[in-house]
This record gives sequence, C-alpha cells and structure tokens, in this order.
Amino acid sequence: MGTMMTASTRSRRDHFEPSDSDPQEQRKLRGYLEQIDYTAFVSNREVIPQVMGLGASHTEPAAFQRLAVAAASARARWIAEALRLTEQGHAVAPHDAERLAALRQVYEELSEAYEGLRRMVERGYLPYRVPERG
Repeated sequence: MGTMMTASTRSRRDHFEPSDSDPQEQRKLRGYLEQIDYTAFVSNREVIPQVMGLGASHTEPAAFQRLAVAAASARARWIAEALRLTEQGHAVAPHDAERLAALRQVYEELSEAYEGLRRMVERGYLPYRVPERG
C-alpha cells in the first residue's frame, strides 16, 4: 500500500482492481471486499471514540474550533517567521531554515489532524452533535 504526498494531501492507492474477466468471480470478490470494508467501518466506529476518550459522548463544534484555531495560529507563526527571516533581503541561514521547517510541520500536522477529525465524523466513526440552544 503506497502513500503519495501531494501538497499537504495524502492519497492512497491501495484498492486492488481484479483483471479476471469472470463476472461471477468478480461479484464474489466484491462481496468479500464489502465485508472487509464493513469490518473496518465497525472497528473504526467502536475503537476511535474509545481511544479519544469520548465513550458514548459526541464530538461537538468546539473540538473543531479548537483544532481550526490551533492550525490557523500555527500557519500564521510559520508565515510570520518566513517574513521576518526575509525582511532584510539576506539569504536564510540553515539553522533558521530548520526552525522554519519545524514551524511548517506543526501547521501541517494540526491541519491534517483537523481533516482527520472531519473524516471521522463524515464516515460515521464519531457521532457529531450540535449542542442545543436553550
């Protein structure tokens, strides 16, 4: 299973495409693959909330907001540092480039975490509830 990095989006190329031309065998294989996918779905739905400490509770908008603010802040720190390093018009020193790369990595990781949480809700692994206004 390979992972290809494009910008900051990872796409996986891991689905087997049978070349067998026998329709009955292809249907049987698709049935097996559906069972495998369902097993993965149920496992994710049961394990992810437990590991995240949610138990039977729901993911709420505040969790997304916290991640979004953290990612936005990390992005701003990364770009602000890049601007600061280049404002004198001199070459960026290797140790400064390393610090800049570390700041970018923090932003990318937080951004990926946000997308990961969103995918968990989208796929039904985590229940989502907007709090009632009272």
